[in-house]
Amino acid sequence: MNKIVGLLIAISSFMAGQQRELSLVECEEAFQSNNLQLLAEQYNINMADADILQAKIWELPQLSGQINAYNPEGNKVFDAGHAKGAQVTQLIYMGGKKKNEIAFAKSNKELAQLQFSQLLVDLRAQLRTAYFNLYYEKLKLDNTNKQLGYMNDLLSAYRVQSAKGNVSLKDEVRLQSLVIQLNNDKLGINKNILEFEQSLKLLTGITEDIEPRISDAEAKDILAAQPFGDDEELKKKALENNADYQYYLKLIENSKLYAQWQKSMNVPDLNVGAGWDQNGGTFKNEVNLMVAIPLPLWRANQGNVEKANYAIQQNQKNADYQKLNLETKVRAAYKTWKTQYDQLAEIKTTDLNNMDLVYDGMMKNFRKGNVNLIEFTDFMDSYRETALQIYDMKNEIIQSAEQLNQLIQTKIFY
Repeated sequence: MNKIVGLLIAISSFMAGQQRELSLVECEEAFQSNNLQLLAEQYNINMADADILQAKIWELPQLSGQINAYNPEGNKVFDAGHAKGAQVTQLIYMGGKKKNEIAFAKSNKELAQLQFSQLLVDLRAQLRTAYFNLYYEKLKLDNTNKQLGYMNDLLSAYRVQSAKGNVSLKDEVRLQSLVIQLNNDKLGINKNILEFEQSLKLLTGITEDIEPRISDAEAKDILAAQPFGDDEELKKKALENNADYQYYLKLIENSKLYAQWQKSMNVPDLNVGAGWDQNGGTFKNEVNLMVAIPLPLWRANQGNVEKANYAIQQNQKNADYQKLNLETKVRAAYKTWKTQYDQLAEIKTTDLNNMDLVYDGMMKNFRKGNVNLIEFTDFMDSYRETALQIYDMKNEIIQSAEQLNQLIQTKIFY
């Protein structure tokens, strides 16, 4: 017997160790430290730094030489003692090619940083969404379990009385129907909880199940928070701060830098060097200056220049579309939040308290026989639906607020 008790205690301890109670701030800290997508995206910035470094590197100087292969006068092969030479040349970039290439590489890094910022915002929004979803699903589960506990006991009692013929089978079936509905609610809630727990594990890198830690006061403050400004002010803030929109604006600048770089490729480069010749020149052991430049008979890079100019126009249109898309999303998200906020505000705190008081009163009166079974089950079914709806309404307000935060990407709720 003692062994069985010890085993049960060990299992309970193990299950408790598989769950961690964390605040939202603690989850966000774990997310920024452990999220694999975020860590992988960081390498794009590192690679952009490497591209800047590469853009600054010049072509290596070239060393060439020659020796005599055959001396017809002395009838000698490889007469290196009397005829040899060497040259060193260096490519000199003209037209600001290197400057333009470096500027383009730096612009690519800024694009990589904006992509990282947007990914950070999107993943953090997923984290916060999953966290609040899990919080309200847990509340729904607690409420459902509380109802189930009483209704299962009541159903067991009715089964005994029904078997004895003291109550009708119809009453037992009525209770059974309500218990089945509550169990069905619980099944759906548990399925959602599992999904949200998996999301949080993936986002935070924490392998244990996360138990949200939010006090009632914190939950009320979150629900009561309102955005600073109307939808026009929020649209303005979104255009200033949304990393995805800023990326498209930066892409226009980036394509202009690329076009400038391609134009500079039409400017011929110089090859400058020095050469030494032992006997092949006008003088013995002469040293010569060497200069070479391509003849600019046509623009060798004209096709790439035109392509780059079209890219500027394309990116401008994309930016215009993203602006319209962002403004539309902000307006819709604000209206959605406002509608849900006003809807919940119509349900006063006293109304919610009264619902719980009526629930307790109905339970007591049913036990005393002051309420018949039909009235009791009708009320319980109505209470079950209303309780779930209220939790969903509260959650939807927070989710709408999170969508606004994701779009505007600066503090707007106070």
